[in-house]
Amino acid sequence: MVLKATSVLLTTIIFVITPLSTYALEPGVKAPDFTLQSSDGNSYTLSDYIGNHSVVLAWFPRAFSPGCTLECKSFAEYGHVLDEMGIAYFMASTDNIKRVVKFAKALDAQFPILSDSNKQVSRQYGVLFLGMASKRVTFYIDKDGKIAHVDDDVRPETAAQDIVRKIKELGI
Repeated sequence: MVLKATSVLLTTIIFVITPLSTYALEPGVKAPDFTLQSSDGNSYTLSDYIGNHSVVLAWFPRAFSPGCTLECKSFAEYGHVLDEMGIAYFMASTDNIKRVVKFAKALDAQFPILSDSNKQVSRQYGVLFLGMASKRVTFYIDKDGKIAHVDDDVRPETAAQDIVRKIKELGI
């Protein structure tokens, strides 16, 4: 138990102190397409939204961790504003589908939380950390399917409100 707690602590420290300075996906680059299973029992494909909706893809490290729980609560509380704006939004992690479903139910998340348990999509987006989990990074994808903005300074407790502000600023 002590070893597991130490491992979790070290992983948390690494996530916090390791900055994300560059990504393979910069603004203007086409976002990699994906299809991922969701907490609501459906699968979601990015290309289904291209041409109709801007998309927000908010990666988070681990379901039930303190920061990720705050971020999910922010989406649960303010997601209706994103809906009203016509934005397709998803949270995503490398947790397996069972954990993602349990997390969504525990927080009454009425939006899709995606599971990338094989870590393929998180690798494509450049957010996989040490081959273990995704970092907390939000991608803003415009209606043309291009990256409009990458935010690696996400504040979990105000994530959804910050996204609304950024979408207005970007005009996507």
